[in-house]
Amino acid sequence: MYYIGEFSKMGKTTVKTLHYYDRIGLLRPAAVDGATGYRLYTTGQLFDLHRIQSLRQAGLSVDEVAAIVDGADPRPVLERRQAEVARELREREERLARIAFILHREDKENIMDYQATVKDIPSCIVFTKQLTVPDYRSYFDVIPAIGRAVAAANPDLQCAVPEYCFISYLDAEYKEHDISFEYNEAVTSFGVETDGIVFREIPAVTVASVMHRGSYADLPQAYAFALDWVEKNGYRVADTPRESYIDGVWSNTPEADWLTEIQVPIERA
Repeated sequence: MYYIGEFSKMGKTTVKTLHYYDRIGLLRPAAVDGATGYRLYTTGQLFDLHRIQSLRQAGLSVDEVAAIVDGADPRPVLERRQAEVARELREREERLARIAFILHREDKENIMDYQATVKDIPSCIVFTKQLTVPDYRSYFDVIPAIGRAVAAANPDLQCAVPEYCFISYLDAEYKEHDISFEYNEAVTSFGVETDGIVFREIPAVTVASVMHRGSYADLPQAYAFALDWVEKNGYRVADTPRESYIDGVWSNTPEADWLTEIQVPIERA
């Protein structure tokens, strides 16, 4: 038999760890010296210690290891941990791809102008209207008019908190004139439909989010960055991109400080 110090050297573990395993009943000494109180272990217990170490190195918690040592089926525990490690690996690979994307652009101008994040947008109720306008400046007239029409038909209707409104383009290509789009604004409940405005529930979606500060005329740069990021980071576009307006002319913000969020629905490629 071996005293705890000798056993710790043979098992490549610390005396503190062996004390802990003894205290929780995971690996008790084979005997205790009655005169000194020293713990004594056998060579056969090296096998038990090795099994515990192998399970711990696989990422199992002490409680999970204890359950297995007590006779629980190890397969469900190991399969669950395997799934967790696989998820962690995917997350690390995603981080590596994002770092590589940033580094790839470091020698380009205005690298810090745009950054992308992945967001989960929850499902919500929106009122929506499809329309065509002659140019982008027309937004300042038609979008407030939609809000006024909804408010007139639904005086008690409440906007969602936080506020969320966006447009999706309906044209098959970029256009500067005769632009068809769909306007959506999140609210807390369904309401009375009027003037071509309808209510619907849109599903939750995961998006690549890019913030654009400044004129709407420069939004194509933000779109180009967002779509490049999606491709370079192992995603594909899952639905029509959205423009979500945070600050604009309605909030008395100078045009240079207008804030628009480009949201590109994504899924793994």
